[in-house]
Amino acid sequence: QVQLVESGGGLVQAGGSLRLSCAASGGIFSSYVMGWFRQAPGKEREFVATIGWSTLYADSVKGRFTISRDNAKNTVYLQMNSLKPEDTAVYYCAARRGSALRANGNDYDYWGQGTQVTVSS
Repeated sequence: QVQLVESGGGLVQAGGSLRLSCAASGGIFSSYVMGWFRQAPGKEREFVATIGWSTLYADSVKGRFTISRDNAKNTVYLQMNSLKPEDTAVYYCAARRGSALRANGNDYDYWGQGTQVTVSS
């Protein structure tokens, strides 16, 4: 069983930056593909980015967000730059077994509790 704990959310002005972290425990971190998803009020959960041996990004964040991982620290990060009000959401970290990158949340096996990101205009 893998446990995921996100941190780093908060309130930031448009154009600002935040770095989210997700600490994993209970599994072999390097063997999991890690992903970030987000859900805004009244909207469905959407894919943000994922990382395994490579990375994949949603078009809406490409060029602004960077996903990375430190296998020695069992942690995945999401660096978010040039934030926009439409980036406001609860951000979730997720893990899936295997090596294939997936943008569908249903393909992920474990989820964190989420961290709120609010971008003011």
